[in-house]
Amino acid sequence: MLEGLPPHRPTHVLRLITDEPSARAMTELLGEMFDPMETAVAAFEVEETGAWRLEAYFSEEPDTEMILDLIRPLVGDQADAAVFETIDQQDWVRASLEGLKPVRAGRFLVHGSHDREHVRPNDLAIEIEAALAFGTGHHGTTLGCLRALVAELKRRRPARVLDVGTGTGILGFAAARALHVPVVAGDLDPEAVETARGNARLNGLGPLMRLYQGPGVRHALADRARGFDVVFANILARPLKRLAPSLTAVVADDGVLILSGLIERDVPGVLSTYRHRGFHLARAGLIEGWATLVLRRGGAAARPR
Repeated sequence: MLEGLPPHRPTHVLRLITDEPSARAMTELLGEMFDPMETAVAAFEVEETGAWRLEAYFSEEPDTEMILDLIRPLVGDQADAAVFETIDQQDWVRASLEGLKPVRAGRFLVHGSHDREHVRPNDLAIEIEAALAFGTGHHGTTLGCLRALVAELKRRRPARVLDVGTGTGILGFAAARALHVPVVAGDLDPEAVETARGNARLNGLGPLMRLYQGPGVRHALADRARGFDVVFANILARPLKRLAPSLTAVVADDGVLILSGLIERDVPGVLSTYRHRGFHLARAGLIEGWATLVLRRGGAAARPR
């Protein structure tokens, strides 16, 4: 269960072994208390022991006493076992590489250089190197968006694709690889854009990627009214709500908007926001606690499955 995507440049981490109810409660509490662009919280079961591990990543040094005061009512004396550590940037890169397991959706395969042997002859393979713009733990969102793209490709071949919050570039690369058309992709973080640019070159997709740095669609490449057949936005609930007017404006009349970066409890609020913009739920998926929503203009809303 994850509450947010790790920051692009984490500097500190909190780790605590506890039980499942406490881990879930702390995930919700810390996820609400801290800016999701600067902090990410994850909780997952340790297979060997059945205990749960809480990890919270911070882009700046946290106030440890304040955090301990926050979690103590939830875990009692267990709070004293919490470990705060600094993260060496090279260790973060290495951990990202270890966390980058192959992700398969239809013919798409996202992998690191250490997993090239998993590529099959007919795969649409995308190789992603670990970098400071890469976050571990987000494969449920990536896989959900890739599956949504696979479904859309079975329906038609879109010609115009936009990837908002591209990160390492995976979703934009997948569209470019499958469709052989130019893809527009942007990110707020200039380091993420440079990482995506390098990954595009690595995959031989440089000529097809139109990359920009900026918030949402606020760039000449992206700010095109009804200009895209497929729009990806794999970010988080709050920015998805905030960006609803601009994101819906760039989706073509018969286009689709693929949203992810949402935990299950975020789905009703996000759907309500986009319903007010004239979009209904066409399809939904849930992977490892992460929801992916495929939205279209008009019509009656479908029930999330």
